[in-house]
Amino acid sequence: MRTFAYVCSCLLLAAAALATGAFYAARAVLAPLPGEWSVPLKVGPLELRAGVPSLIRLATSPWGGPLLDGRAVPTRAGRLHLQWRSSSRTLLLRCAPCILQPPGLGQDGLQLADAQVTARRQGELLSGEVVAGRVHGSWRGEVAQSQLRLRLVIPATPLADGYALFAHHIPELAQARIAGTFSLQAQLSLPSGSLTVAPSIEGFEVAGLGTEALAGARTSCSRGQRASRLLPESWLARAAIAAEDQRFWDHPGYDLAELAASITRNQQARRIERGVSTLSQQVAKLLITGDERSPVRKLRELLYAVEMERTLGKARILRLYLDNAPWGPRLCGAEAAAQHYFGVRAHELTPAQASWLAAMLHNPAAEAQRWADTGQINLARAQWVALGLRGLSRKQKLALVEDMATMEWPATWAEPAPDGNTTVRKDKQVAL
Repeated sequence: MRTFAYVCSCLLLAAAALATGAFYAARAVLAPLPGEWSVPLKVGPLELRAGVPSLIRLATSPWGGPLLDGRAVPTRAGRLHLQWRSSSRTLLLRCAPCILQPPGLGQDGLQLADAQVTARRQGELLSGEVVAGRVHGSWRGEVAQSQLRLRLVIPATPLADGYALFAHHIPELAQARIAGTFSLQAQLSLPSGSLTVAPSIEGFEVAGLGTEALAGARTSCSRGQRASRLLPESWLARAAIAAEDQRFWDHPGYDLAELAASITRNQQARRIERGVSTLSQQVAKLLITGDERSPVRKLRELLYAVEMERTLGKARILRLYLDNAPWGPRLCGAEAAAQHYFGVRAHELTPAQASWLAAMLHNPAAEAQRWADTGQINLARAQWVALGLRGLSRKQKLALVEDMATMEWPATWAEPAPDGNTTVRKDKQVAL
């Protein structure tokens, strides 16, 4: 019995010695060089600091790759399953399902049923393929001491194939007929997270969603309110475009330039700082999809926006937006807002008043509360909107901005009744 215990003790000591030796060997191999990008790495109960370039070289080498074969690693995108293909010296990474978190498109991720990425290395250069459903792309990378630079290219691909990746989450795909192609080029630098995206869409058309029936639609907030009948030439229509969608008359329902800028900005900020919705998409949100922040909602909005551009046209979309846009709690539509804040009809608003109302649209609840609490407006944003008004010369815009700084805004306004259909007058002394 004593002999058995002694043998077991020797074996445990030997195992501990081997584990310790393996840890120190790994630390020696993966130890970051001075100035090298590094990350913490756990080896059993122990933790070491590993250089990322060293990890990449090891994982894609003929002796390191086989060690990863059959293993799984938990990541933010899902559980990543690894497979080493010796014949091509390629590492296959697969997750099923996978969670994508596009910056600027909401808090929730996009879930893919299955996605695969291959990686192979030649010297300091990396390359591979990306596959998800019928969407295929290629990527290249360069390993440097302090960073990893990656470039992804997805060639022209049917938009229907892209949407098919999310068929379980977008009910409209059951009846929508989608035409056109998309392509994408993206560059990412790690660990800085610097991202640039260049999407392209050609021939995007949608049919089958029945958006022609939305011509006179109302939300629960705006239902029963008088329609504005505002013309595109009205000051409030011009101000809304200046505030929310400056390329409204030029885009086909979506704005790729704004989308790329938004993704870059939000990626740098690590939070949503810049939105990407056109007025057409906002109409879809107001009337159909709701305001939940998620990439799926954005994809649904896009379908409706593109079809509405064809079935309703720009002028009708603009009027729908003005008739349903929120301007504070229980306050929706241009006519209600004009009466509430200025006691006039919407078409009677001056350029300064229209700019003030349009400045609220980016966050109507907060701006309405600011006005109720302090009697003050977000002057800087209102002036920015005024500078974007079409129909005024530069000299007129500068004069308007200067005048707005000294204007006295009304101290009396109408407050919406609880049912949202009628208003009562309310007085408040405002010190400006």
